[in-house]
Amino acid sequence: MKRSLSLLLALGILVGCSSSPPVRLAGIGNTSWQLVKFQGGNGAVLTPDDKAKYTLDFKNDGNVNVRFDCNKGRGTWILAGPNEVRFGPLALTRAACPPGSLHDHFVKQWANVRSYTLKDGHLFLSLIADGGSYEFEPTTR
Repeated sequence: MKRSLSLLLALGILVGCSSSPPVRLAGIGNTSWQLVKFQGGNGAVLTPDDKAKYTLDFKNDGNVNVRFDCNKGRGTWILAGPNEVRFGPLALTRAACPPGSLHDHFVKQWANVRSYTLKDGHLFLSLIADGGSYEFEPTTR
């Protein structure tokens, strides 16, 4: 009887640990952002014609919804370490955006984002090899 009680207690602890509720992930889970600008590693600055056309909506479950100008999509994100973020492939609509759109820039650079910083209420996503960074401000949901 004592042995089976110990076994049940151990099993209950294991089950309890594996079913913990989702947590806010490093301050960026359950947040939404719109693009302020892209600052390239070469000093070039790209700014959107409308900030609301370029948005990221991080979910606590590891999903992210995006809007890159005239296209919307969904993908995944994970924290790979302190201030390190990785994005999975995106499933995007395929509308042709107008000239001057930053859509293609975002799509090409998406897999190259490696780190994030929260500073003065803004989110900065930095590319590998000093390739530049995206600056976002919070959106109103």
